[in-house]
Amino acid sequence: MTRNGSGPLKGLRVLEIAGLGPAPFCGMLLADLGADVVLVDRLKAGPEDLDFGKYAVQNRGKRSIAVDLKTDEGVKTVLRLVESADILLEGMRPGVMERLGLGPDVCLERNPKLVFGRMTGWGQHGPLAHAAGHDINYIGLSGALWYASLPGEPPMAPPGMIGDVGGGAMYLAVGVLAGVMNARATGKGQVVDAAILDGSAHMMNLMLGMKATGQFVNERGQSLLDGPHWYRSYRCADGTFITVGSLEPRFYRILLEKLGLADDPDFAKKNDSKVWPALQERLVTLFASRTRDEWCALLEGSDACFAPVLNVDEAAAHPHMAARGIYTNIDGVLQANPAPRFSGTPLAQPRRIPRRGEDNEAVLNDWVRDR
Repeated sequence: MTRNGSGPLKGLRVLEIAGLGPAPFCGMLLADLGADVVLVDRLKAGPEDLDFGKYAVQNRGKRSIAVDLKTDEGVKTVLRLVESADILLEGMRPGVMERLGLGPDVCLERNPKLVFGRMTGWGQHGPLAHAAGHDINYIGLSGALWYASLPGEPPMAPPGMIGDVGGGAMYLAVGVLAGVMNARATGKGQVVDAAILDGSAHMMNLMLGMKATGQFVNERGQSLLDGPHWYRSYRCADGTFITVGSLEPRFYRILLEKLGLADDPDFAKKNDSKVWPALQERLVTLFASRTRDEWCALLEGSDACFAPVLNVDEAAAHPHMAARGIYTNIDGVLQANPAPRFSGTPLAQPRRIPRRGEDNEAVLNDWVRDR
């Protein structure tokens, strides 16, 4: 039997080969949605492994078995589990799974309906396929990092968000779930080649459509969302920050009214990029004249398109976040609750982070002996 759970993916069996970054995040997402995710862990952490132990939020809700994949017995154990799996997730460099004897050909022979999800940075083929890299490298090459700073400053995106999570884990999740749907209709599994490079480039399509209209250009600070005074963050008197994003004319008018600038002729030139730098400087001075809390009192909840910039502890305590129950604390670890939300198959509270190898016997009972 599959372990009891809740959510739209209840009954789905996912076998995850331990790794770092987007593949484990994908596994966590699937577990959050109700899948039975079994993490194939090492017997112990290697000397260069980042072992977060009980703080590894990306492993919450999974079950952990510990095997030695460098032994025949370890490989045989994984292949026995493959026979019962709907999805296999792995984030090794190209060729590693094949060298272990766990490549897609071997696994699909054991289970023709298996969806073999592969997560890499550069992809399974191409000149860079075997090179090391991280989030910032992949999104730098894909074009997704280009607008991620103020003009004249080195681009710097939120760590891990655009590449590892957005272009990586999320695309892997969509890919393997699409593969499962097809396998259930046709009886045939397949390999899903998810690369952070591909996914982060695909995420640019909204911007590329705007580029075709001339609203985005290759010169920093001259595009619709990377240069205007009405779409950026500002420092406040207390050293904190706020954001404004008054893109549409009606929202821009509300911002100007709230700031006492509705009758200022310079601010009427909303889309004139020649005056953006001067208007930015005026708003820099204005927003630096009050604290973040004072600006929140004036602007938050209005249609000026405003929000404060909060650290995660502040975000967890914000009234709107609290009302929606977005953050939680499990075993002393602050973490975000599962998303999105489902009306017919509500999601359970996230389950705790497993200890390495604690579920060997239970998983073998559920996945192998029940066959």
